[in-house]
Amino acid sequence: MPRDVFIGSGSNLGDRLAALAKAAELLSPDVRVLEASKVHETPPWGYEDQPAFLNQVLHAETELDPPALLKYLKRIEHKMGRKATFRYGPRAIDLDILFYDGLIISTDNLQIPHPMAAERAFVLVPMREIAPDFIHPALGKSITELARSVDGSGIIVYEKDSDGKA
Repeated sequence: MPRDVFIGSGSNLGDRLAALAKAAELLSPDVRVLEASKVHETPPWGYEDQPAFLNQVLHAETELDPPALLKYLKRIEHKMGRKATFRYGPRAIDLDILFYDGLIISTDNLQIPHPMAAERAFVLVPMREIAPDFIHPALGKSITELARSVDGSGIIVYEKDSDGKA
């Protein structure tokens, strides 16, 4: 039976927009994207001396269980050239399980909901576009309520001009 998931996707190295598109494409066939937020340009979080990120939230379904989904996402990151670096550092692609079917999981290797999702505007602002009424299973608040409590002022919808340039 397919399970409902939300995946955060981000990139701040190379062709960021192409990286998000490629990551969404590589999710198939084991993860089927149902809806995608607009792409947002967001300031770096955690370590600020790096390029801005492009972020997107994907609403998808999968039959993979949570640990298998995590491994699947890590394989995609590796395939796309993600290199190990320091925490919150620059990356070609980052794929995170934000929510999985309303489950709460806490193990050494996996935490769902993503432990910082409720504090990160770069997650909440795009997710509010596609799932404003989704209830955070651990906090009991909607994405809209949570988005109101974070500073999203540095986040803009990423648009390209007719020449394909930002």
